[in-house]
Amino acid sequence: MSAAGDAGRGAGKPRRLIVAITGATGAVYGVRLVQILRAVPGVETHLLISPAGVMNLQHELDMGKAEVEAFAHVVHNVRDIGATIASGSFASHAMVVAPCSMRTLAAVAHGLSDNLITRAADVTLKERRKLVLMVRETPLNLAHLRNMTAVTEMGGIIFPPVPGFYQKPQSVAQLVDHTVGRVLDLIDVPQTLAPSWGGLNGQA
Repeated sequence: MSAAGDAGRGAGKPRRLIVAITGATGAVYGVRLVQILRAVPGVETHLLISPAGVMNLQHELDMGKAEVEAFAHVVHNVRDIGATIASGSFASHAMVVAPCSMRTLAAVAHGLSDNLITRAADVTLKERRKLVLMVRETPLNLAHLRNMTAVTEMGGIIFPPVPGFYQKPQSVAQLVDHTVGRVLDLIDVPQTLAPSWGGLNGQA
């Protein structure tokens, strides 16, 4: 595929979405996201998994790196700073870091493009595209909060994967799907995982 500036913008071109899985707990969010995106027509998913992210996939989900990469259309090595997604001329639609570690948050907040995940996030911000960071840590210290503020001021979206109970979920899988559905809404991907709130009287 061409990496020209108009790629991904014309009719018939895929919508390119970048998904990164880092070392915070909650690897299931990133996995579920790429699973859903794989089935969406017209979407091309670019996946990155950090070394700590690989550890969490194994520990939390008993999944290997290759299993998760199979859901993506394109896989990038986090050390490959020369990859297509490292350039603003590569027309991606949005980027989601799911989950986002405090280390990755800090690097993005301070413009430290020290690997392909943080470089791609920096590119997303500078090109005024949507960047969603599913930050996962608790409790939060002042450095965490200031980094979140910095990313927000740059146009990024801080989206902690806080479960919503108003839909009366019956399982952990439903909680995950609801959160992933809300993220899909943010990046303009049609979804049925998280129905819109119809009010207490059930009116849409």
